[in-house]
Amino acid sequence: MGHVRKNSIGKNVFHLFYSTAFSSGLNAFTLVVLANYLESSSYGMFSIALAFSLIMGYFTDVGMSVTMLREGSKKGISLSTVISSYIKIRLVLLGVTFVGGFFFIQLLYQDQPELMQTMYYLIFPMVIGLTMQSISVTYFQLVEEMQYSGLIRMCSAVFLVISISLGMFFSLKPTIIALLYGCSYLFAGMGGMYLTSKRVEIRFKSAFHKDLLKNMLSFIISGLLIVILPQLGPLVLEKTLTLKQVGFFAVAYRIPSALYQIPGVLAGAFYPVLFKSYNSKGGSEHLQLNILQLKMMALTGMAMTVPLYYMPEIIIHSLFGEKWLFASSALQILSFMLVLQSINVALADGLTTKALQTRRTIVQAVAVAGGIGFYTFFSRQYGVEGAAFAGIAVEILSFAGFWLLNPKRGEIAKKVLLPYISTFIILLAVITHFLSAQPISAVALHLLCLLIIIGVDPELARKLISFINQKKNFEKKQWNGR
Repeated sequence: MGHVRKNSIGKNVFHLFYSTAFSSGLNAFTLVVLANYLESSSYGMFSIALAFSLIMGYFTDVGMSVTMLREGSKKGISLSTVISSYIKIRLVLLGVTFVGGFFFIQLLYQDQPELMQTMYYLIFPMVIGLTMQSISVTYFQLVEEMQYSGLIRMCSAVFLVISISLGMFFSLKPTIIALLYGCSYLFAGMGGMYLTSKRVEIRFKSAFHKDLLKNMLSFIISGLLIVILPQLGPLVLEKTLTLKQVGFFAVAYRIPSALYQIPGVLAGAFYPVLFKSYNSKGGSEHLQLNILQLKMMALTGMAMTVPLYYMPEIIIHSLFGEKWLFASSALQILSFMLVLQSINVALADGLTTKALQTRRTIVQAVAVAGGIGFYTFFSRQYGVEGAAFAGIAVEILSFAGFWLLNPKRGEIAKKVLLPYISTFIILLAVITHFLSAQPISAVALHLLCLLIIIGVDPELARKLISFINQKKNFEKKQWNGR
């Protein structure tokens, strides 16, 4: 249980990248298989149940993982005491979440017994599994050993493929498929807790670390809003569209949602470092690090938006088959979520890691309120495509809020937002105009232009090299001083 040598941010990004690529690929494969196995109405019910499960899963956290990172990164702290206290809180939240969640299911869906059954079968194992996975992933994020976080994610994806394959092989009912889906998260969570218990002593009789509860209300609200936003679509659309239409939207939405895990790797690697940078070196160093994160995440989001925008029909047909082609126009619209979400998360993390969490919470609250209105209005007026437009409107609203409430918004706009976003939009307009009939050529040309952007931004290359060297030197000093 002694000191361990932390990875560099480069190593953590590498570990998270390959594990996320692997797990996202398997998760996407599972969604493809499920969409072909289930009818559109059954897939719609599954999507609603999955959205509810993810919201309940976050209720077992409500931002406590952020306070754990904050407290655990302080000097002279007992990591065993912090993690033990953190687990106690999560267990209490798990119990409260089940009571409240099952009450709302009975209240909202009592006239839809098949949907309720699907929810119960999926929620119970999945929420417990998500809780255990979250605890272990947060611990390994804190100690900056992301290879273990990656291992947990990969195990979850493997279990998911195995369980769904078994369900299909035995031609099980959709409700049993949902149960197997949830159990895959449970098994991975148990493995994650085993790894954590081997690395840090968990003592339930130890004194409670009260500082974990500081500013808890703001993190609770923010954490809830973070998880509601991506699940808002299926939950609201269940009231405005048919289950079949919800299924089409869910297919289109799942693709950018799965791909977002890749820029999310960068966010996960930068997050603890941003906290430590602000606490030890102040605002100037923090701003430069946040600008580096913004540039890297913006370019990653843009690169993933490109193929979805130019080739939506090819992607939908290749992955899901001809019967799902109706979702291709929604996918083209939703492709912009990748670049917007990548930028928004970096902007939001910049606020949180320099003690401006309340501002982040305000923006998220406005986005959720606006999102309910957007999804309701646009879906009723324009169906599935309208729902996709609503998803983009939510991200634009969030983008405006995160940027306007940042004290360094001028410098961020000048160095990142204006040059990068304007270049991307111009390229999109020009390439679409000339190569709309040749989508593969359009994708290749646009991606090549993005590579050129990296080459002509010497500041980005210089910051990357400088940051990696500083990180290595800092860790070397820490290691030699032990």
